[in-house]
Amino acid sequence: METEIRIPTASKKKVWAGRIISALLVLLLLMGAVSAFMQPDNAVKGFEEFGYPRRLLPILGGVELACAILYAIPRTSVLGAILLTGYLGGATATHVRVGDPKFVVPVIVGIIVWLGLLLREDRLGALLPFRRGRAG
Repeated sequence: METEIRIPTASKKKVWAGRIISALLVLLLLMGAVSAFMQPDNAVKGFEEFGYPRRLLPILGGVELACAILYAIPRTSVLGAILLTGYLGGATATHVRVGDPKFVVPVIVGIIVWLGLLLREDRLGALLPFRRGRAG
């Protein structure tokens, strides 16, 4: 006997909230990638203050761009979220390493990555160990 697992469908409001959050996040990431490619003085200065050579800026911008694109495409959004988690983990580690109190920014962005995805992707919620209803 096969058992069928039914995943409840999310409300349209929930899905649209996830799409809006995700779209805003992708725009933020695209701005960061464009900045890495254009290399304005303030971006280069900040990057070098973290101890990275200027030549790596466009490479990391390309990684950010690739992750953002994967996250934006519904079929690859989970892979994009996983890769963004790693990318933002590296950013967090970099900020912590130099003693920058703004290390919470990439942590918050990472939370937003998964929030947007959870709201727009019902199947993902079924994989997480959140309990629904009262514990008994």
